[in-house]
Amino acid sequence: MATWKSRGLRGSLFEDIINRTNEMYKERGTALVQKIPTPITPIDIDRQSRHITLAYFDQKSTVDYIGIAQGIALCFDCKECATDTFALQNIHEHQYNYMKAFEKQGGVAFLLIYFSHREQIYFMSCREMVKFYDRGSEEAIREGTGRRSFRYDELNPKFLYDMPSEPFINYLEFVNDYLESSEKAENEI
Repeated sequence: MATWKSRGLRGSLFEDIINRTNEMYKERGTALVQKIPTPITPIDIDRQSRHITLAYFDQKSTVDYIGIAQGIALCFDCKECATDTFALQNIHEHQYNYMKAFEKQGGVAFLLIYFSHREQIYFMSCREMVKFYDRGSEEAIREGTGRRSFRYDELNPKFLYDMPSEPFINYLEFVNDYLESSEKAENEI
């Protein structure tokens, strides 16, 4: 059972910047994107500060953020990686399934992966996530064709962005780049 003191707060600085970005989008009327809280049950509360010091997660969450931008439904999760290899275990099966179902309904699902040692953010579309995730399936591993991770050098450089110096990540620009490239690819078929 995961607890509050466990891996649940990794990447919180990155998420803080995304939260600030969402506030700016909301103030400008550009998008309305909300952080989805993970349901927890407190076990230990500091009576003086009234802060939860130990808790467990009630149920599996879906993704970190859900919202809408200019009529386009969005859902995404933020991940952080301190090396050039990203372990697929960081994408939970329930997140994978939710994002695939979200896209089937016409929304745009994606991951924002912050490579902290490179100070870069990668926009990973649901389609690309599925490709890597399926490559890490038990069947692919048994056949010797699979990997349970992907490497930085396997990523499309078009969707790598330098971390900005200000606390604002214009991820809607990433979404726009993705939609434009998807539309271009569809027109070329």
